[in-house]
Amino acid sequence: MRRTVRFPVEGANSLWHIYKTVPFWKVMRNFIVIQAARYTPFLAMKNWMYRSFLKMSVGEKTCFALMVMPDIMFPEKISVGNNTIIGYNTTILAHEYLIEEYRLGPVEIGDNVLIGANTTILPGVEIGSEAIVSAGTLVHKDVPAGSFVGGNPMKIIYTKEEMDERRKADSEYRK
Repeated sequence: MRRTVRFPVEGANSLWHIYKTVPFWKVMRNFIVIQAARYTPFLAMKNWMYRSFLKMSVGEKTCFALMVMPDIMFPEKISVGNNTIIGYNTTILAHEYLIEEYRLGPVEIGDNVLIGANTTILPGVEIGSEAIVSAGTLVHKDVPAGSFVGGNPMKIIYTKEEMDERRKADSEYRK
């Protein structure tokens, strides 16, 4: 179960109430910062922009590839560990606006995580350290540390123990 907080709305759908939930100028500033960061090839500059302007927690030596889209409304709810790679065109959401409610939830990504291109991470999930998320995955629940997951909906392909066995058997890892 994802860890989100639910906020019911009345009348029009929850997105119609957007500026009652988040200030317009915050969204505007975040949009400009995120668009600039999406296109910059300088990894250290991206991390600095995310930390300084968006208040995201970003670890050392973490890499956000070209076109990564962090949550535009609540980026401060995103935490990424050290030495992690977030693949091309990945979307990281900390909110979801539904018809009768909106939900907010933190996204916590551990250390030494690899997230493949075109992945979508939903609010309220935790991706454990040393996990691998296959390209094109919809991360809709927690990812155990050290596991290899993929698909839509996401499924565990290999547990940490199975990944350790595969690495032991692979001559490339034994060098």
